Amino acid sequence: MNDNQKKELLKISVSALLLIIAILIEKTAAEEYRFALFLPSYIIIGGEVFLKAVRNIKKRQFFDENLLMLIASVAAFVIKEYPEAVAVMLFYAVGTLFESTAVDKSRKSVTELMDICPDFADIELDGELKRVDPELVEVGQIITVLPGDRVPLDGIVVDGQSEGDFSALTGESMPVHLKKGDYVPSGCINSEAVLKIKVTKPYEDSAASRILELVEDAAANKAKHESFITKFASVYTPAVTMLALLIAVIPPFFGADIKKQIASACVFLVVSCPCALVISVPLAFFAAVGSASKRGILIKGGTFIEIAARAKAVAFDKTGTLTKGEFAVVNINSEKEDTLLEIAAKAESFSTHPIALSILKAYGKTPELENVTDARVIKGKGVFVNIDNRPAYVGNAALMGENGVSVSDEGLTAVHVLYDGKYMGYLSVADAPKENAKQTVAELKKNGIRCVMLTGDSEATAAHMAKELETDEYHAALLPEDKVKYIEKLSSKDNAVIFVGDGINDAPVLTRADLGAAMGAIGSDAAIEAADCVITDDNISKISELISLSKRTLSIVRVNIVFALTIKLLVLIAGSFGIANMWLAVFSDVGVSIIAILNSMRLIKG
Repeated sequence: MNDNQKKELLKISVSALLLIIAILIEKTAAEEYRFALFLPSYIIIGGEVFLKAVRNIKKRQFFDENLLMLIASVAAFVIKEYPEAVAVMLFYAVGTLFESTAVDKSRKSVTELMDICPDFADIELDGELKRVDPELVEVGQIITVLPGDRVPLDGIVVDGQSEGDFSALTGESMPVHLKKGDYVPSGCINSEAVLKIKVTKPYEDSAASRILELVEDAAANKAKHESFITKFASVYTPAVTMLALLIAVIPPFFGADIKKQIASACVFLVVSCPCALVISVPLAFFAAVGSASKRGILIKGGTFIEIAARAKAVAFDKTGTLTKGEFAVVNINSEKEDTLLEIAAKAESFSTHPIALSILKAYGKTPELENVTDARVIKGKGVFVNIDNRPAYVGNAALMGENGVSVSDEGLTAVHVLYDGKYMGYLSVADAPKENAKQTVAELKKNGIRCVMLTGDSEATAAHMAKELETDEYHAALLPEDKVKYIEKLSSKDNAVIFVGDGINDAPVLTRADLGAAMGAIGSDAAIEAADCVITDDNISKISELISLSKRTLSIVRVNIVFALTIKLLVLIAGSFGIANMWLAVFSDVGVSIIAILNSMRLIKG
């Protein structure tokens, strides 16, 4: 609790104690003293509500919960229902305190992000460290980050080794080893040793600043349910106020007891307060945004939670989204696999091509090259070497054809091996799928969501990956504008489409999709600007989490709306006939609000 909440709790406690004392002694007190018994308790707890109501009236905000509570409680005093008058204010204060605590708790996971931007950067001047404003540090300057400090600006490690805590950026709790040449985003905590980092981006373009922009955007983009509740309350509140006035004034003209009618009007006013809706619905969306941010999913507003909840299709970019974006040996086709891999590794040791690096990685150790001579890279085709004075050709089908061997790549990138005049087989090399890509696709399909792969890669490569991941469909050899066209075909009024991509080339389709999700795009300006949601690491399974969380959020919002309106309607009807008393009215307002808030708060825990 903050200081204001503690003061409010003290006021509630004192007022409740005075109310109990007044109730205990009122039966023995004279009628003219009953008002004085309950007045101190009322003033302590209702004074702030009175001041707020007056301030709002001056701002021409005539109909809000403060005015409703004030009118209801004063009317209760007029008809000498003193305990009920104080109880209205007391329970309203309890509900308000509970609301304030709940909002603070839900906001915590989001506002913690505000601490990821350090307000200083250490630069070395004349052999000493000087602290300066990060906004004054220029690209290319060297900053020093001490153990325990956050990295203030994006950059490359130029000296030192340490462990980095990326949890505030990606939600990943495992430390990352940082060494010379590694990229480090701002907001990362340097855990162990001093690092010197060369700044690569100005402060306003740093990863931490970008994340804070997303958090600010989230507050600006309200969901339809939130907007509906705001509009609903602006019409609903004055309408029920007028009805309460009619209930108090009209029936006495036809012989009804005026005291009972005023009591019924008071009940009507208390019940009419839309607190349960006005508080719980926005709180649910805010809690969902906070819960998502803990998991490394930054959502730009509640409206995108609604879109994710009604998504019927997810379209994925391939490279860097479903796949790792790096080559890997996926199969060895030979009767002598170990021998073929060894020959290929020795030959590819003389190449810097990404495919060569993938073969060396598959080999798992440094090849012995004492018996390797006459190495020669054949541009665009492969490598020639002599191993034990025997010729070895390692490369593509064209290289094999030049040496009298006709082969087929069977749709994948193949590295063939011809050694001492004999064809030994080939290695299949492909962009390897991410570890959890297939599982994510399967989970989405299980939940009735169509999975589509859109890629600029060749038909053969796309077909292989689509088969391996078991996507519902795929489209290959696409330009960015082609991807936009396919998204437009998939999208409809009732069925939203999520596109998941990374990098600058995906910006057009990220913008066009109902919801664009950028993968691992902390450092990609174009992707962040275009996307509605950013997954701060490369974990593709977060898309499934996003959809699941969004559906749960909307379910909770709908339950809150139906529950609150049903209870209020029943008590309003009972109150209009004089059946419901003030205590039931207080429950229908404060009690329902607390129940709805508790329901929304479930989202914070995931």
